[in-house]
Amino acid sequence: METMIQVEHLYKTFSQKGSSVEALKDVSFEIEKGDIFGIIGLSGAGKSTLVRCLNFLERPTEGTVTVAGQNLAELSERELRTARQNIGMIFQHFNLLMQRNVLDNIVFPMEIAGVPKKEAKERALELLETVGLSEKAKAYPVQLSGGQKQRVAIARVLANNPQVLLCDEATSALDPQTTKSILTLLKQINQEYGITIVVITHEMAVVQEICNRVAIIDQGILAETGTVEEIFRSPKTEAAKRLVFGGTERIAEMKGDRCVRIVFSEQSAFEPVIGNMVLEFKRPVNILFAATRNVGGKAKGEMVLQLPQQRELGDRMIRYLKERNLSVEELKNYV
Repeated sequence: METMIQVEHLYKTFSQKGSSVEALKDVSFEIEKGDIFGIIGLSGAGKSTLVRCLNFLERPTEGTVTVAGQNLAELSERELRTARQNIGMIFQHFNLLMQRNVLDNIVFPMEIAGVPKKEAKERALELLETVGLSEKAKAYPVQLSGGQKQRVAIARVLANNPQVLLCDEATSALDPQTTKSILTLLKQINQEYGITIVVITHEMAVVQEICNRVAIIDQGILAETGTVEEIFRSPKTEAAKRLVFGGTERIAEMKGDRCVRIVFSEQSAFEPVIGNMVLEFKRPVNILFAATRNVGGKAKGEMVLQLPQQRELGDRMIRYLKERNLSVEELKNYV
């Protein structure tokens, strides 16, 4: 696969009033051409700083960012402006020009790039059709819903035919149904245009819905990276576990401390594995948590089980689950 973005030993330090804050510390990863790559972290983790370093809106303190074969640090300001036309960006709050109608908002970046007016208008109309807003060409942003505004912002970014699209919390201001429709649109754009998409978010559900690979940022450090399925199935770092297990309820009054998290494979999803295990060993287990999540368009079931306190019996139950192709991970201090 061809590498589209390469980040090597990236540091970003902010200095003010005699003190300094390290927002990013020795971050390195690669994004392949055509990926939908998620960068996820809790508030303050450094993910928004990282995405702004990918197009040099923030210049790194140390390290290199290479996009489509260009080391951004080696470019002049003029060359950097040209390179940024190849790196589109959409934001949480849309950033539309309120005094321009929808069509003119999409035409605007082409005006700056010197595209002839007739050609720019034709291109804008095509893009409005792509994002499903052909009937809104003459409307103004104030007349649009949040989801419609984000679709206009996406169409505007596509006007210059970028190879990379950076999405900085692009769905955070939207309701769940609208979020799903925007994510579906981004997947469609990725497939039809081959654009590499980088999604910055604090929501694991967004990553699971759209991304094929993910990097987890924690306090400015790259905690973990891999495929979404790998990290969902078996998160290794505490930061990843907080995000994957986020929203699960800890049940303090339960007795016994041996708990396991299991993830159902496609083959096992419709088998009554837990029921059969209880019948097999003639001992009950407690289901502390259960959910189904959308990971890459596939339903993935997960459960947290509290096993009997007898060590040998718990070991046999874990072997039983693994023999049936379930991912099994023991959890410490869950209850």
